[in-house]
Parts: sequence; structure tokens; C-alpha cells
Amino acid sequence: MPDYDAVVVGSGPNGMSAAVALAQAGCSVLVVEAADTVGGGTRTAELTLPGFQHDICAAIVPLCLASPFIKQLPLQEHGLEWVFPEASAAHPLDGGDAVMVYQDVERTAAELGADSARYRRVMGGMSNRHEQLMQDYLAPFKLPRHPVMFSLFGLMALFPATLFSKVMFREARTRAMFAGMAAHAIQPLERPATAAFGLMLLLLGHAVGWPMAKGGSHQITLSMARYFESLGGQITINFEVKSLSDLPSAKKILFDVTPRQLMSIAGDNLPAGYRRRLGRYRYGPGVFKIDYALSEPAPWTNPAVRGAGTVHLGNTIEEIAVSERDAMTGVHSDAPFVLYVQQSQFDATRAPDGQHTAWAYCHVPNGSSEDMTDAIEKQIERYAPGFRDCVLERHTMTTQSLHSYNANYIGGDINGGVQDLGQLFTRPVIRLSPYTTPNPDLFLCSSSTPPGGGVHGMCGYHAAKAALRSLT
Repeated sequence: MPDYDAVVVGSGPNGMSAAVALAQAGCSVLVVEAADTVGGGTRTAELTLPGFQHDICAAIVPLCLASPFIKQLPLQEHGLEWVFPEASAAHPLDGGDAVMVYQDVERTAAELGADSARYRRVMGGMSNRHEQLMQDYLAPFKLPRHPVMFSLFGLMALFPATLFSKVMFREARTRAMFAGMAAHAIQPLERPATAAFGLMLLLLGHAVGWPMAKGGSHQITLSMARYFESLGGQITINFEVKSLSDLPSAKKILFDVTPRQLMSIAGDNLPAGYRRRLGRYRYGPGVFKIDYALSEPAPWTNPAVRGAGTVHLGNTIEEIAVSERDAMTGVHSDAPFVLYVQQSQFDATRAPDGQHTAWAYCHVPNGSSEDMTDAIEKQIERYAPGFRDCVLERHTMTTQSLHSYNANYIGGDINGGVQDLGQLFTRPVIRLSPYTTPNPDLFLCSSSTPPGGGVHGMCGYHAAKAALRSLT
């Protein structure tokens, strides 16, 4: 008899979600993790100075609260606490202005001038029905359960972000704010369906907020691991899997890895034709990241920006579009779009008393070894003059060091592959079930399957359901 019903390789949010779903169904499950702790993209560590806790990758996780699977788990009983900034996001502009996105749609719309009424109507309507939309959005391609709501969202979401902004908004400041949201797509904003990312992040900002985990993002997967173990599951760390022969016997094996690693590990256990199709899978731009230990918060020109957990830095939609196009075409932008997160403003556990942490990154070409520190800090100083004087210590990660830290970040790609129309629902290859492989015992449960990147666990949940169907 096999040692386990299932073995899950990798303990990021998707791997842990797969393991929990299988354990809930009564399966004997082992999770193996190459690192010395669970977490994948949700780890937290002292990267700069003692007492400063830094999120290594994921920091602000609205999809976690909106996930149909994770939100129903009793994670608060296993140590998870949520912290909500006053504002979901801020987009400072040259001259001291800033566009603020609050959880309250009315409060946000009130500051959008000529775009106020349309923003209120569109975002208010969608955020009030977000649970219906998330059931279809965070799922593989299929007939939607809520076709009217999904179709209304889809008609807008299919637009390129640049075109959608021009059609939807009159004011340059609103267009800039939307571009910052859409830039989370990590691809040129002129591409179809990039509007989906901006719409979804705004919707989540109003429906559930943009929270962070108290004490660090690591608390998300630590609480999932504790719950999993309470169900009888087992976890083994410092267990690197290089081939299937490394694993104990199991009826099913689920991989929280990208296609490149799956081919390396599974080898001849997958047909040659399937491996060739996996080999054509496309990875996207990477990120260059800086973690800061600060003596005080960033001195934003506009004080309202201090109330936001996330700050998007890029003055206009045109500037942001150029930056994102550069990263995809192999160019290092002189004025990159920067994502800046200030966790310690709202979570005092992140730094010693009176001091602060911050987290910033920009998008760069895949595999880049370029040091973008100066370019990023010029963007921060543009809206927070004197920021460099607040820096006690910084820790930088190129795309190569990110890849070394987490093997899933191929060339620094934190989304598990490009999430464009060609790979959104068909990742990693076109199959009736994207979580299955031609080998009936091997499954893929990473962000390289639908619905893609983000801390939502739904890739793992859907993969577990596929595995359970073949177990019964």
C-alpha cells in the first residue's frame, strides 16, 4: 500500500490549500518543502537589522480575504490576525496631489472630480456583488455560475488598461490611479485584458480592503500549516525534491511548482509531447526588490499618503505604460513604476519602537542582474523628499536572488508565468482540466494554473478537487 494518499511538493499558499482540501476530505497527506520553513511567497524574515520583520514577497493580500476557499478556513483560531490600513492604496502625483483609494466607495469617488459619478456607479455595483464574481473569476475556464455579473465584468476587463482608462475616465489623475492598479498585471498596459487587473484590485479594495497579516505574511501559511496538522496532515521541511524517486510512495502527487520544475522532476514520467508543450510556457518580467529599515516613515509631500498600506509611484498613465512596456521588452526604465508598502505604519510588530519597515519593488526584464536601487529611490524621493535620510539599512534582491530564494520565481517572475490572454485560462497548456497531466497520478497546483498569481490558494484548491475525483 502507498505511504500516503497524496504528497504535495511545495508549501506556498497554493500547496497548503491543496493539502488542506485533501486532508478535509479524509486523505492522508504529506507536504514536503525544500526551505527550512513553510510559506513560499508568504515568508517573513529579518532581512536588514534585528527586530525589523520584512515580507520577502507577498505583503498586501486582498485576494486572501476574497478567496472562496481560504476565507472559510478557521485560520484565526490558529494565530492569523488581519490589519487594515486606513486607505487601501495611494497614488501620489507631482505637485503634492494624491489619489486615495479607501474601502468606502463614496469616500473614494468624492475625490475624483468629473469621474466621481461613473466611478461610484461601476465600482459600487461590482463591489456589492463581489462574492458572485470571485466564484467565477478565481476558477478555471468554464460556464460561469453567475453569468450576468461575470459578463458585465468581462466586457470591461477585456480592454487594454490604456484604452479602458481613456474611455472610462476624463481626468488624468484618475487614469494614473487606474494605471497603477493595472500595472500589477506585470505586462504592457496596451495588451488586451490588462484592465481586468485594475478593475479587480479596485473591486477588492472596496469589497474587502487591502489587508496585511499581523506580524508578517508568514502568518498566513503558518496558520494554514497549523490547521492542516490539526487535520492529521504531516509536513517535512528541508526536503528538496529533484526527482520522483525522492518522494515516499503515494497515490497522487501534487506539485506547487512551475512547468520548468515539473519537467525536471517528473522527467520521463510525462509524455514527450506534453513536455514539449510545457517547454513553450512563457515566463514574464521579473522584479527588483528593496526592503528598508527606517528611522521614521517616508516623509510624503502629501500627508494623506501615510494612511495607505500600498503606494503606487508613477505620475501619469503614460509614464507607467512606458515603464511596463520597457520591462517586457528588455529595457531597464529610468523612471520605473514602483510599488511601495509601509506595513509598520499599521502593524507595530514589524519594527522596534519608533522605527519602521518599508518594501519596494519595480518590474525589470526577466533574469535581470541590474541594481535598480537608485532608480527606485529617485521615484520615492520624487514624492517623499528626504526619504534617503530615513534609511537605516536596506536589503536588495535582484531577479536572480529572488529565483535562488524561491525556485518558482523563474527569472524573477513572481506570477508563475505571464498572465495574458494566451496564458490566463490555458496555463500551463490547453487541457480540459489544467491541473491534470497525462500521467493520472501527477497534478499541478501552482500559480502556473488558473487563476494564476496572488495569495488566494484557489490553484491548489482546484487541483485538490481534480485529484480527489481520481481517487474515488
